[in-house]
Amino acid sequence: MSHYDEYYLVKALAAERDALAFFVAPWATTLERSLHWIGGWRPTTAFHLVYSESSIHFEAHIVDILRGFSTGDLGDLSPSQFRRVSELQCETVKEENAISEELSEWQEGASELMGACTNLDMKMGRLVTVLKKADDLRLRTVRKVVELLTPQQAVEFLIAAAELQFGVRGWGMNQDRQRGNV
Repeated sequence: MSHYDEYYLVKALAAERDALAFFVAPWATTLERSLHWIGGWRPTTAFHLVYSESSIHFEAHIVDILRGFSTGDLGDLSPSQFRRVSELQCETVKEENAISEELSEWQEGASELMGACTNLDMKMGRLVTVLKKADDLRLRTVRKVVELLTPQQAVEFLIAAAELQFGVRGWGMNQDRQRGNV
């Protein structure tokens, strides 16, 4: 988890210098940019990943589970873990919506950017704040999901998250290459 902390710390410092770069994301593929929410991945994606991985593991071990064997993996989430994941998902959706609303308000005021140049720094500062809130929600979501899982489940979740990221990146690079965007 320390890598996540370090990444978001460095990202926050870079956002202070150029927040708009995170919305344009020139380093990302077209596919990756199409999936971005306020400069990165949508926090609720973590829950879709937990549910998908849980289902895949459950189906793969259904015979063992029916025999009463515990696998300890993501397919073996307890009812209380499912409840906590669901509660966390609801909280995260509310926070996502609130941050999206803040960005929407910032965008509505974009016409003012051309007018009073004296407020430009203040308006860009608001955008940095929105980006930092989104990143904070991303980091808190990963932390809370990992905290409610067992160590084995947490490792499987983090591996699945990395595989998803690398998979989307690879697919996006192939798509961009085919379109001549690279």
